[in-house]
Amino acid sequence: MKRWIIFITVFILSLSLVISLFVIWKAGQPFSKEQDKAEQLVLSEKKLKVVTDSEVYSGSNTYVTVSGNDVKGNGKAVFIPITGKDLAIEEVLLKDGISKKQAIEAVQTEFKVKEILHTKLGWEQDNAVWEITFLNKNDKLNYVYLLFENGKWWKRILNM
Repeated sequence: MKRWIIFITVFILSLSLVISLFVIWKAGQPFSKEQDKAEQLVLSEKKLKVVTDSEVYSGSNTYVTVSGNDVKGNGKAVFIPITGKDLAIEEVLLKDGISKKQAIEAVQTEFKVKEILHTKLGWEQDNAVWEITFLNKNDKLNYVYLLFENGKWWKRILNM
């Protein structure tokens, strides 16, 4: 009887683990499909020659930010709208704004940062922005946005 109880317990735990992993895997699929479509679009329209990275940015509208190099070898970010299909595809040359490292340094200078959670380049109201999410020393969640072109503060959502 004891063996049956152990067997059933192990079986239920294993089944729960498999179902949890499956749900997590399926939850991420819509984003990866959108990223793949955006990467193919950028390459087919020759906005980039080589794709190095892509990520989903969710602000007032949702974009896939595709980064890479154009035919001249310049670093470029292209913003493909997912929501708001009437929105145009936007692009910026990476040399024309502040880098990811400079954006992080600006945040670390201004705030008492415990941990940077993520840094994304996105598109908001006709401007490229760096979205930096971090935990402060009090373990409060913070979102700050810097304008890509000059590093000035665009928006801050603090101590959540």
